[in-house]
Amino acid sequence: MVEELVAAGLAAGSACVVYVMAGARVIKQYERGVVFRLGRLRDRVREPGFTMIVPVVDRMHKVNMQIVTMPVPAQEGITRDNVTVRVDAVVYFKVVDAADAIVSVEDYRFAVSQMAQTSLRSIIGKSELDDLLSNREKLNQGLELMIDSPALGWGVSVDRVEIKDVSLPETMKRSMARQAEADRERRARVINADAELQASKKLAEAAHQMADAPSALQLRLLQTVMAVAAEKNSTLVLPIPVELLRFLERGGQPAPGTTPGAEARTAPEAVAPGTGTSGDEAAVEGPAGLTALDLPLPDAPDAPDAPDAPDAPSLTSTERSANAPDGAGAAETPGTSLEREVDGHRAVEEPR
Repeated sequence: MVEELVAAGLAAGSACVVYVMAGARVIKQYERGVVFRLGRLRDRVREPGFTMIVPVVDRMHKVNMQIVTMPVPAQEGITRDNVTVRVDAVVYFKVVDAADAIVSVEDYRFAVSQMAQTSLRSIIGKSELDDLLSNREKLNQGLELMIDSPALGWGVSVDRVEIKDVSLPETMKRSMARQAEADRERRARVINADAELQASKKLAEAAHQMADAPSALQLRLLQTVMAVAAEKNSTLVLPIPVELLRFLERGGQPAPGTTPGAEARTAPEAVAPGTGTSGDEAAVEGPAGLTALDLPLPDAPDAPDAPDAPDAPSLTSTERSANAPDGAGAAETPGTSLEREVDGHRAVEEPR
């Protein structure tokens, strides 16, 4: 009898131990327990630590309350300025209500992932390419609001959303590279022009200072010569004033109003001595190789009064030669100029 009682007590004790072990649960610090009794949600969420449930009757689901890092797959879309891009992001979220995360949605992780992908496509279509590249903070905030609004009903809070990478087509990359290069070249030219303007102002001030003190110009010249001579070379620099070169250039030019070789042309046309004409008189080509001077003959000296004689006809050079005695024409030697009178004008016959 005693043995039967002991055996029954041991059996009851063993059953109690098994019951306790079957209903004992340990919840970690970063978890919360949601208990369903006979399919109904218990109002109280189990806190971290040791807890008991009714075996076979209760079912407990543990929910992780840590922040979850979920990468969003790259999404391809067209921006508002018609540029095709691929954008990927990452979402940081956590569960704030364990009961809603279990009851309100089947799989809150999958739901948040799909919502993040659709929101990312929507934000790509509403934004321009420049905003995606430079104004990411504003886009991150807008994307966070788009994901967080429906996720609050699932017991999930989105902590933050970050756009990781924006992939551009190769043609767009080349276009942006050319644009950046052109912008940098423009800035370089503006800076260079500004430097030239400042340098010109300083040079103008230096020129005024040197104009007031001529010795400063000589000192500057000596400094330049010393700078050139400091180099190890065999070049000797001798500064020559520009005024000297201009003086030499003016000295080599002919006098105004004359042409080169004018003196050579006027020399053979000189009048024989005693004619009373100068070389500056203009000459006119006459007939039979004679050169007629435009100026009239000088007045003859006064002669004593003489009885009037009949006017004799004036003879030309041909008639004089014909009326002259034999041998008179031989007096004209080659290479000499002979004076003739043609139609009341004095002329010089050039040698043939």
